[in-house]
Amino acid sequence: MQLYHHPYSLESQKVRLALEERNVDYTSYHANPVTGKNMDPSFFRMNPTAKLPVFQNGSHVLFNTIEIIQYIERIALVSSGSGVIKQSSKEVVEWMYKIQEWNPKFFTLSHIPEKYYIYTSKFIRRVIIARMSEAPDLATAYHTKLKEAYETEEKLHNPQVLQRSKQHLIKLLDEVEMQLDKTLYLAGNEFTLADVMLVPILARLALLGLEKEYISCRPKLSEYWTLVQQRPSYKKVVGKYFGGWKRRKTLVKTWCIVRMRCMLKRY
Repeated sequence: MQLYHHPYSLESQKVRLALEERNVDYTSYHANPVTGKNMDPSFFRMNPTAKLPVFQNGSHVLFNTIEIIQYIERIALVSSGSGVIKQSSKEVVEWMYKIQEWNPKFFTLSHIPEKYYIYTSKFIRRVIIARMSEAPDLATAYHTKLKEAYETEEKLHNPQVLQRSKQHLIKLLDEVEMQLDKTLYLAGNEFTLADVMLVPILARLALLGLEKEYISCRPKLSEYWTLVQQRPSYKKVVGKYFGGWKRRKTLVKTWCIVRMRCMLKRY
């Protein structure tokens, strides 16, 4: 089984947490979306949306986050065979879908300095155009991604789009806070796949420097956040890349690659 992902991809983090929590072995392949790696024809043929992550098991290819996680759960259930791992309850599944309804894209981009986003966006558009000429049979799909890139820039200048995203997040976190007043974790007193879906969102808020505004102001959520950061899965999937030199190394390396390719016009 192969997973194509990136450490900073929120959806990738959800899937990797599920793999670690369910103790499912896989081969890891990094595809950095900022450098346009996910636009390579080989990846694009496998997943025309170019979104991460992509999970492949033989000829079976999945790129919907919840479908991947539920597939992982089925693998774990079959592999355990001892009843140690239980199938997710209806409540867990409901929380998974509720959390997945919030799209972090515009919220995240709105908290990145505009000059960096614009520079990277132009680079990605040039990458798409270059790949379009390399693989003319995929021109239609590449054109769709190019259109999507322009539409994203337009929506980022629409205050209503950003406000809706923010309000959706606040509503979700308020619901989580109410639930955590009753249970230790999101769907009971055990860590479940519902928590797997939530933890990367909290990590994203912390990465953006918004922990005080969105997490610390909610007492139960703050306690929960402290608790989940102690899990081995979190330390391997998220904590390893978000702290100290590792975080700076990843960001600096990515930025240098983008700048160099722009200067050399090698897209």
